[in-house]
Amino acid sequence: MFDRRRSDIFFAWLFRIMSLSSVLALASILVFVFVQGAGPFIFSTAKGIRIVPERIEEITVNGELYLNRTTFINIPPDTGTIFAGFSSGGSPRVLEIAVDNNEKNPEKALSFINSEGGEVTYPQAYTWTVTYPGAMPGMTARVHILLPERPYNFFNFLAGFEWRPAYNKLYGILPMIFGTVIVSFISILLGLPLALLSGVFLAEFIPPKPAAVIRSGIELLAGIPSVVYGFFGLMVIVPWVKNTFHVPSGNGLLAAAMVLGVMILPTVITIAETSLRAVPVSVREASLSLGASKMQTAWAVVLPHAKSGVMAGIILGISRAVGETMAVILVAGNSPQFIRGITDGVRTLTATIALEMGYAEGRHNEILFSIGVVLFVLILILNSVILLMRRNTEAS
Repeated sequence: MFDRRRSDIFFAWLFRIMSLSSVLALASILVFVFVQGAGPFIFSTAKGIRIVPERIEEITVNGELYLNRTTFINIPPDTGTIFAGFSSGGSPRVLEIAVDNNEKNPEKALSFINSEGGEVTYPQAYTWTVTYPGAMPGMTARVHILLPERPYNFFNFLAGFEWRPAYNKLYGILPMIFGTVIVSFISILLGLPLALLSGVFLAEFIPPKPAAVIRSGIELLAGIPSVVYGFFGLMVIVPWVKNTFHVPSGNGLLAAAMVLGVMILPTVITIAETSLRAVPVSVREASLSLGASKMQTAWAVVLPHAKSGVMAGIILGISRAVGETMAVILVAGNSPQFIRGITDGVRTLTATIALEMGYAEGRHNEILFSIGVVLFVLILILNSVILLMRRNTEAS
């Protein structure tokens, strides 16, 4: 026989466990992202110098033999001299390097005493490469010396103007923060009025059956993948911007804002229309009985009553605009520079993470986690400002 009481207790505990597990999982993700994001500003990339041999089967570094080594050979901190011996092209090679551990400039930290005919280059910041030509081009041997990168300055990260992670190791994201905010702001300016008008029209001025058909279409638009919106922008909006403004490329701020303005419409319309329909009929009847027109009732009575739900829709729309990735990548131009015109290329924070996470390594990879933290904080600040504005409006 079915025991209703035991069943209720079982499902009550099941829901509690599932809720607690969800909260713990979310907290774990946030802690992981924040710890990873804080790492570049607290820790160095390594404790000491690291050596990576390339096409060298045996190498002796400071008296220790390494066979077929393709990963890092860690040099103890405060080592004054690095002495490496190996064979290249059938000839024994010797590489002797003096290390100045007090020198902060990576270009001056190493002095190559003996390289045995190897070509010493400085291909990128904190990295030296010694190349030994072989009998064939494919037999060229190299020794890469990687210096540890010191903790990055947090102010230079937030307020820096240059993003050059590959060569100069510069990680300034201020242009991308500005690009994210301005693209989202323009998309809200373009999409919000249309979304509110559509929501009011569906809730107040159209019969229930046609409204249900239109509502289904809007909900279908909300389920379309963002990359499809990006293709639409790439094939329609980008050529229109190029031909209208007579610019070399239509990929830029305006195209991205227009695509995002279209993308936030289903979310804001659906939530706004649902909130408007939830307003009691007695409120409408009271307004109409006082002589107000249907238009006056909709804008001056019904919409203020549904303000809380409408603001929730606006918050979700802004979050969608700030967090969008694929559509923006396709139409924004992805230039990490400050915007000087409405048709200039722009790169957002999300686009930077998506474009560079696939090949980023070391400090570059850690900085991308830091950008994720900045994006989270940015969305939190924007939503808090909107909620504060709503409370002030309700209080007045």
